[in-house]
Amino acid sequence: MIYLTRRVEFYASHYYNNPEFSAEENRRIFGKCNNPHGHGHNYILEVTVRGEIDSRSGFVMDLKQLKEIMNREVVDALDHRHLNKEVPEFAHQIPTSENIAIAIWKRLTPKLKLAQLHRVRLYETADLFVDFYGEA
Repeated sequence: MIYLTRRVEFYASHYYNNPEFSAEENRRIFGKCNNPHGHGHNYILEVTVRGEIDSRSGFVMDLKQLKEIMNREVVDALDHRHLNKEVPEFAHQIPTSENIAIAIWKRLTPKLKLAQLHRVRLYETADLFVDFYGEA
C-alpha cells in the first residue's frame, strides 16, 4: 500500500454562530470568531490517497487527475468565498475546520476511482490543523 499526498491552498472567510444560542452565548463561546462580517484564513489542504501501484504507470493515481479533482471540488468551490454565505454545506452548519474537512472529504470521495481517500488534513493556521479519516 502506497500513500500519496498533494497540497493546495485556498483563501476563505467565515464566522462561527449557532442560531440555537443566544447572542451572548455565541459571543462567549466563539469570541472574535462570532463577528458576523467574518474573518479569513489562508487554508492549506493536504489530501492523501492510498492504493496499489499501477504496474504500467508506476502511479497510485495520476497526479494531474488528483490535482484537477482537488481544484474543481475544493479550490474552485471554496477559494475567496464567504463559507457561511456562499457554500451550500455551511448554510446550516458552522464552518469550523473540523466541519470543513468533513465537507471536503464528502466532495472528494465520489470523484476518486482507483485510489482511495485516506486522509484530509486542513491547516487553518501554521500551528492549527485537523485530520479527518472518514469516520463521520
